[in-house]
Amino acid sequence: MGRPRRPRVIGLISDTHGLLRPEVFGALAGVEQILHAGDVGGDEILDELGAIAPVLAVRGNTDPPDDPRLPDERTLMVGDVRVHVSHGHEVGPPTPARLLARYDADVLIYGHTHRPLVVAQDGRWVVNPGAAGARRFDLRPSVARLRVTGRAVEVEVVELE
Repeated sequence: MGRPRRPRVIGLISDTHGLLRPEVFGALAGVEQILHAGDVGGDEILDELGAIAPVLAVRGNTDPPDDPRLPDERTLMVGDVRVHVSHGHEVGPPTPARLLARYDADVLIYGHTHRPLVVAQDGRWVVNPGAAGARRFDLRPSVARLRVTGRAVEVEVVELE
């Protein structure tokens, strides 16, 4: 029997729209990496998040199309789990069914709707950390923490404020 695997903890954030709430620093403390699912609102947001952990981000529908730090999508391995990050708007109104049909990763991270959502279906996950920026649509701002141990996935949505 091999050594137990060390859990990998990744911070998930989306839809900051140029506002980084101070509560984000506590909510994402201790993560080893941050994935931003778009509508960043400027490089200064990525730089501030970088004080917590290294950041990988994607372009949202309100971000400039020519920012080299913001590709349309990213796919990476976290432990033994393949993770895909996009803003979600590219599938029309993003739903778990549309995202699962479009991408074949184990965990799909998206934003755009500003509504936190965690769906596990057939061994795959669809996660929207919610919007961490200015409060809109009577929704509480939130982020999420993704914990991966081998192929096991856990997601915790963390409300801000």
